[in-house]
Amino acid sequence: MTEHSMQQKLMTEFVGTFFLALTICTAAVHGSAGANAPFAIAATLMVMIYAGGHISGAHYNPAVTISIYLRGACHKSDIAPYIATQLVAGVLAALVSGSLLMPDSVVTAAELELVPTLAAEFLFTFALAFVILNVATSEATEGNGYYGAAIAFVVLAGALTVGDISLASFNPAVTASLVTAGKMTPADFWMHFAPQLAAGALAACAFKTTQ
Repeated sequence: MTEHSMQQKLMTEFVGTFFLALTICTAAVHGSAGANAPFAIAATLMVMIYAGGHISGAHYNPAVTISIYLRGACHKSDIAPYIATQLVAGVLAALVSGSLLMPDSVVTAAELELVPTLAAEFLFTFALAFVILNVATSEATEGNGYYGAAIAFVVLAGALTVGDISLASFNPAVTASLVTAGKMTPADFWMHFAPQLAAGALAACAFKTTQ
């Protein structure tokens, strides 16, 4: 297997995270896809995973990066560059969506309820990270051809299930794009960030107990 440079990995993480966040901001936040937004988001995530999985691991999510590191399948030196790249890509995607693709859209910040938001983001980020660890990092499933679809459909399920509760981010980079797009207030950022990172860490622990 070809060993890719850090520059190649970060470019892949940037492109994948950018298009994931761009789709979320355009299709869901600004409403270009209407009721089909969750399907557009899942489809974008799936193809970007298949495109970049062999290069960077296709994390596209700081919570997933931390989860994969704790599982032992990611170098410690990758954590900060990956997370920084993902967050920058999320913010830039929101700016491009709002200024170039949907400049006339008016976005109102959602009023999030504390406990439901924390629970929704924690549970489905855990599900996402746990599935990723099992289908994309486990020796038992190495070389499988379904991991992109499996991961994307977790996001789709979460978007359909708790989208009206927490905005269904499950990803600090996406949360950063939602704040930048005006869909969330900066003061509410922690209501996503904290449960997402905690869920990623717990998913790594759960994965290790099943191996």
